[in-house]
Amino acid sequence: MTHPHSDDVTRAPAPDTDGAPADRPRIVIAANLPEELCRGIEEAEPRAEVIRDHFLYPPRRGAADWHGDPEHRRTAAQQRAYEEMVDSADVLFSLPDGDPAGLARTVRANPGLRWVQTMAAGGGAQVRAAGLTEDELERLTVTTAAGVHAEPLAEFALLGVLAGAKTLPRLQELQRRHEWGGRLEMRHVSEMTVLIVGLGGIGAMCAQKFSALGARVMGTTRSGEPVDGVDELVPIDQLARAAREADAIVVTLPGTDRTAGLVGADVLEGLREGTILVNVGRGTVIDEGALLAALEDGRIGYAALDVTATEPLPAESALWDHPNVLISPHTAAVSAREDDRIVTLFIDNLRRFVDGRPMRNVVDTVEFY
Repeated sequence: MTHPHSDDVTRAPAPDTDGAPADRPRIVIAANLPEELCRGIEEAEPRAEVIRDHFLYPPRRGAADWHGDPEHRRTAAQQRAYEEMVDSADVLFSLPDGDPAGLARTVRANPGLRWVQTMAAGGGAQVRAAGLTEDELERLTVTTAAGVHAEPLAEFALLGVLAGAKTLPRLQELQRRHEWGGRLEMRHVSEMTVLIVGLGGIGAMCAQKFSALGARVMGTTRSGEPVDGVDELVPIDQLARAAREADAIVVTLPGTDRTAGLVGADVLEGLREGTILVNVGRGTVIDEGALLAALEDGRIGYAALDVTATEPLPAESALWDHPNVLISPHTAAVSAREDDRIVTLFIDNLRRFVDGRPMRNVVDTVEFY
């Protein structure tokens, strides 16, 4: 199907014939950002030109739906118009159609493209998937939405730890059976040690919330810089030792070559019985085979996973049916305010870009985070 007609659009002017950027940076909105927010970017930074064409975007299915309706298909003419629009950009707001292949195509078609803003906090993984050459990476700045999702993901981490501490699966099973169940022991977060694996924006927000509830908080670090709410900083090479001391582990790390399988058998084998595990980072950080083994022998008493190694989680995965696992379809960060928060971050970076100042959340193109 095609996008319905709307009067509330701004058509993209034709790109400059010589392909050179104009004095005013040309920002192309490559995803279906609501028109009022497009106008907000224009008003906030009049030194830039904001190009969009709402006829060319897949219809949204809800807030922060950057990919849009998967059934939507552009006509051949619409696809050409969309590609001409994104290929005219100095700055792209979103990967084209949220697709790494679309990023690779437009980088090669448009030597004037200088900056891409991803919608994901883990946008580095999308850049890596685009397979850009060193020369292409050298001329392109990519920034992520890191920090935008910290609050909702920290709340999900809190939900996961509380659900495990308060034996939510047992309560649900008793309710399903209409059984009262007698006196049931539960744990208190204020008496727990919570290990946060990764103290970036999400991890730091998690630390604040667990500390506020009285937990002792440990957190892994590379820099050794203190973080509010963290009682003990743990060098990443001491992760297994710290995990043995934890009542709950919250993973917030991005997916990189260095973090792949980091929480594996060597970390999980020494856990206390009934340890709670939450993942709000990337699914590849946890070895799911080792996770299932730890669930089966009780080392992990409860796992709350917003992310999995393969997404969507395959129907045959044993994680679906495990009674002590909560699966969230990578949706814990979705919020009605996400659009506003990303635009606020983008406007701040746009002003930095125009002024020639250092930008926030720039992707490391060696480790892609």
